[in-house]
Amino acid sequence: MKLIRLIRASIKYIFSSNYRFVFNSQKNKYKKLPDETYLKKMFKATIGNELDLDNPKTFNEKLQWLKLYDRKPEYNIYVDKYRVRDYIANILGEEYLIPLIGVWDNPDDIDFDKLPDRFVLKCNHNSGLGMCICKDKSKLDINRVKSELRKGLSQDYYLYGREWPYKDVPRKIIAEEYIAHSNGEEIKDYKLWCFSGKVKVILTCSERFSKTGLKENFYTPQWELLDLKRPKHSNTDHAIPMPININKMIDCAELLSAGHKFLRVDFYEVDGRIYFGELTFFPASGFEKFEPREWDDKLGEAITLPERKNEI
Repeated sequence: MKLIRLIRASIKYIFSSNYRFVFNSQKNKYKKLPDETYLKKMFKATIGNELDLDNPKTFNEKLQWLKLYDRKPEYNIYVDKYRVRDYIANILGEEYLIPLIGVWDNPDDIDFDKLPDRFVLKCNHNSGLGMCICKDKSKLDINRVKSELRKGLSQDYYLYGREWPYKDVPRKIIAEEYIAHSNGEEIKDYKLWCFSGKVKVILTCSERFSKTGLKENFYTPQWELLDLKRPKHSNTDHAIPMPININKMIDCAELLSAGHKFLRVDFYEVDGRIYFGELTFFPASGFEKFEPREWDDKLGEAITLPERKNEI
């Protein structure tokens, strides 16, 4: 099976310039390309259309525009999973933060003997690479965890999507408490998509660790299921209950997103309590299609860009 996949990938690499560009991008072979040139090539390779930066209309197009022209120093803090904690504590309160266990610059500095039986380790500057979700420390391969953390620390997360806020985040490892429902139910992610400070769409991520993989459901703020999905992840085959604290989540998300053309604000709800997840400016880096296709236009209409680039 692995050999068949390798052969198919090799054929695509030879005959598909789009596939070849994405593959090489993941190997950081285009890091010297200017951001605008790179984004136009990646947009064509992933979305299939030419990127119109002079008159962007779709959601994905406008995210690329914002990457290039909406650059404020504080964004560097907002995407930093360590430094954003102070920002959230000041705006919402410390009670919304997942308790912090420790922070380190090097995996070798972590004293695993002092960590609790369950915890989460992750890098503060990327999304996933190096993460360790530990539910039983007695079964942990510490050397492997350290090796994965080194990979995470070495990742230049800015390069693939040219998401400017990640470019100069001081890289660290953080450990947070492992949060879980008391009944053992899997935690869901609630990702509130905010347009000019107003929640328009709520993406619910569930079944992340199931055999069938992550499921995504899109809802309105009134918890009406939308006929919307992204090709990489299917919808659930059952209804997702509305969070108990949905109105509080919306209030918090709109407070945090005020003044931004677009911002995604993530929360968890555990046993009736809200925890902050992260802030994201560019979901899927603006390189993932929607089904039906019309949603790219609908969501694009909700982002109001200034008439001139120097007005943002």
